[in-house]
Amino acid sequence: APEPTGRSAVIQRLKEQVKRIAQHDTWVLMTGEPGSGRETFARYLHAHSRRADRPFVEVVVSSIAQGNAYLELFGQEEEGKVKYGRLEQARGGTLFLDEINGLPLDMQTKLLRVLQEREFERVGDTQTIRVDVRVIEATNRDLAQMVREGTFREDLYYRLRVVEIAIPPLRERREDIPALAHHFLDVANKKMNRDI
Repeated sequence: APEPTGRSAVIQRLKEQVKRIAQHDTWVLMTGEPGSGRETFARYLHAHSRRADRPFVEVVVSSIAQGNAYLELFGQEEEGKVKYGRLEQARGGTLFLDEINGLPLDMQTKLLRVLQEREFERVGDTQTIRVDVRVIEATNRDLAQMVREGTFREDLYYRLRVVEIAIPPLRERREDIPALAHHFLDVANKKMNRDI
C-alpha cells in the first residue's frame, strides 16, 4: 500500500496514529475534504493491520445508483447463481466506505445491523450470512450536522465514530506540496515511461 506522502509534522503524527489504530479491530471514521488523502490513509491502515493479507474493498457510496445500494453491498442470489456484494468480497479484510454521507436512510438502518450483528442476507435469499470484516468509513461532510438535520441516523453516527481521524487539507500543511509534486511527477514518469 502506498505510504501517505508528506513531511509535515501533522502527516507524521497521523501515520503514527493510524499504525497504532491498525492494531485494534475498531471501526474508523476518516474525515477530510476531497483530495485530502482519506483513501490513502485507509489503505495505509489496512496495510498495517492483521488483515493486511486479506482484501481491501473500496465502495464510493455516492456513486452507487439510487436503489442499488443493498445489491451492491450485500449481493444477490437468483436461481442458484450468487452475485457477491462488496461485504462478502471484503471477507476477512477491510471494507472502505467512502462518502458514507451519501448512504440513503433506509440503507443506514441495514448497515447498522451489519455493524452490530456482523450478519446480513443477500437479495433473494433467506440464509443469514455471518461476516468478519473491518469497516473504515470516510466523509467530506459534517455527519453531526447531518444528524441534526435528520439526514443521517444518530445511532449509526456514534457506531461509526469509535475512532475518528481528521485529515487536514493541503492548505493547512503547505510544507507537503514539494513532496506531493515529486510523487505525482514519479507517477507520471512511470506511466509515460519518461525520466523528467
